Amino acid sequence: MNRIPLWLFLCICISIPLVACSGATDNANSPGGSSPALYIENKGSDTMVNLALAWAEAYQDVHPEVRISVTGGGSGTGLAALVNGTVDIANASRSISSEEEALAEAQGRQPVEFVVARDAIAVIVHPSNPVEQLTLEQISKIYTGEYNNWQELGGEDRPIVRLSRETNSGTHVYFLEAVIRLGSSQDKSIFSADTLLLPSSEGIISEVRDNPNAIGYDGLGYITPDVKVVGIARQAGSDYVLPSAATVNDSSYAISRDLYMYTLGEPTGEIKDYLDWIFSSAAQELVSQLGFVPYQVSP
Repeated sequence: MNRIPLWLFLCICISIPLVACSGATDNANSPGGSSPALYIENKGSDTMVNLALAWAEAYQDVHPEVRISVTGGGSGTGLAALVNGTVDIANASRSISSEEEALAEAQGRQPVEFVVARDAIAVIVHPSNPVEQLTLEQISKIYTGEYNNWQELGGEDRPIVRLSRETNSGTHVYFLEAVIRLGSSQDKSIFSADTLLLPSSEGIISEVRDNPNAIGYDGLGYITPDVKVVGIARQAGSDYVLPSAATVNDSSYAISRDLYMYTLGEPTGEIKDYLDWIFSSAAQELVSQLGFVPYQVSP
């Protein structure tokens, strides 16, 4: 048997582990690999959760090397997780509070805000309820307990059942400030103590659908045909307007708001790439499909 030269034997031994290591690296970082190279944690607003899921799925279709985890829990929950450093992006249906911002700054980080879409909050009642129009002041008085019977508002002799999202919800906070307090920072009105707090947008829809006495509010993207949307007037004597993309864009609908994503500090890398994509025409088309209002569409 011919002997293998020592130099050739050493080259073969060295090359075997190098090939194995190279194969593992390619697998981990390639689109066809068993695990993604990049991971983004996204948490927060229940209003935005369906939209955020649709964005994540669409982005992963074109960037299979990235995995995006999306969970709800409310705007407050998402912003708290961002401040604590446990998520990369927080979704919020309200702007960050001064207290939340101060907590982040205490850790030496500045929250950065991105307005990613717009939304209308629809006021809804059971389809059998004859009330079809309300002013902001009337809605405020319903939720503070000044009105307790639908007969006081032109409806039937029935008790009013008030429904709201829970207090960690950005929709709850926005409705409190913009509707119950009518936008006044001096007003300290609160929800009536007998208001039923529900944990999800779907829960509001379900309860209004099943309860002829109920009134609730929900993001436009969650409204279904089995509830009735009430026309809203800013004040008595002004026009009653229904929520839609058109009435949000022309500012004629009184209860509309921006939807946000927040990062802790200026985003970089895959997080910046993802946020840049959210402002693309493809991503903003999903905003329309899900019943929200596109904020910005790039060419």
